[in-house]
Amino acid sequence: MTTFDRREEAFEKQFAHDEELKFKATARRNKMLGLWAAEKLGLSGAEADSYALAVVMADFEEAGDHDVIRKIRKDFDAKGVVQSDHQISRTANELMARAIADIKAGR
Repeated sequence: MTTFDRREEAFEKQFAHDEELKFKATARRNKMLGLWAAEKLGLSGAEADSYALAVVMADFEEAGDHDVIRKIRKDFDAKGVVQSDHQISRTANELMARAIADIKAGR
């Protein structure tokens, strides 16, 4: 195996590792965001956990965060919860930072 081949293999492994971490962080962030939204919606316990799972599943509808934010926005509107799209996005960004830190810390 040449130096080039070893380098290429290392880059491929790093890319796969980074993508796996990104997926895990996004799923963790979505769960935390779902629990945050559930609290705003007045849900607790099993209902809050179920809602958080629904938020995680909403992320598989399309690429990016728009599907998750759209679900939460729709649910907030239906229950009269006052939160702007900016507030939802800001919370999602804060929770993503926390999810990444948790994963890097091995939690």
